[in-house]
Amino acid sequence: MARRILVLLAALFALLLSITVTPPAHAESYLAAAGTESKYSRPGPWSVTAEQAFTCCDSTGAAYDIWYPADLGAGGFRHPILTWGDGTNAHPNQYEYLLGHLASWGFVVIATESSSTGSGVDIAGAVDKLTALAADPASVFHGKLDTGAVGAVGHSQGASGALNAMLNSGGRISTAIPIELPMQVLCGTGAWCPDTGRLTTGSVFLINGSQDVFISPSEQGLPAQTIGLQSVRAYYEAIPGGIPKVWGTLVGPNHNDVQGAPDCAAASWPCTTGVYGYLGYPTAWLAGRLLGDADARRAFAPGGEFYAPNPQWANQIGSIG
Repeated sequence: MARRILVLLAALFALLLSITVTPPAHAESYLAAAGTESKYSRPGPWSVTAEQAFTCCDSTGAAYDIWYPADLGAGGFRHPILTWGDGTNAHPNQYEYLLGHLASWGFVVIATESSSTGSGVDIAGAVDKLTALAADPASVFHGKLDTGAVGAVGHSQGASGALNAMLNSGGRISTAIPIELPMQVLCGTGAWCPDTGRLTTGSVFLINGSQDVFISPSEQGLPAQTIGLQSVRAYYEAIPGGIPKVWGTLVGPNHNDVQGAPDCAAASWPCTTGVYGYLGYPTAWLAGRLLGDADARRAFAPGGEFYAPNPQWANQIGSIG
């Protein structure tokens, strides 16, 4: 095992030597981009209510935080559910800009306050919480949620958890967005290492930043058959045919840019550009998969907008059945 890790680290070091630093992008770059990315980079039409510790508890005793449209169910609308997974030692309030943005587009976003989310147990448990509230006549969510439209999103260890939650959901979670998914060698004992090769249902949009080369690198120096899934490309390629899948690398961001509020001032190190790039296409993916936005869905179809030359993105690849 030790020899395998040394071989892996040597391969990664060789990869790092070839990396060129790219100047960071800013909000205006995404707002001025093509139609779908620009549209969903902006706040949605719903005003947002946020509550910390609104209900208790997950399997660790941690509370759940929530972001939701203030005018729940207006016009008979039923809101899809998004369950969020924090990165290691992180808290949902570090992602409040992103989670509030998603809620502004009509999603109800629930996030465990646990910072050990890799197994996916508590990410999936959040869905149970909201499903129970949707069935409770005393709850503000009663009759206002689309419990058949559920997605899982997470960062770093939480990206692993989002995949594991979908893997073990029996189809209840239908799509996942793993952001900065860690290479398997960083999973410690392997207890929460996701295996995208095990997917049989659902859809996946993998996202990493071009400067996140230590935790979620785009490429690996040796093939996955030799050292396992140690890059986002390897995770993508392991997803079986027939599972809708997309991968894109944001040009500029580092590991914690997704915590931007919206810039890096409040984010953990390392952060280079802020949350801007994680707003547009990720929200569009969820709108296409869970809100029925046909234009957003077409952006990821073969020949769609997402794959067009774009200075903000690299490695755009997809297989949409």
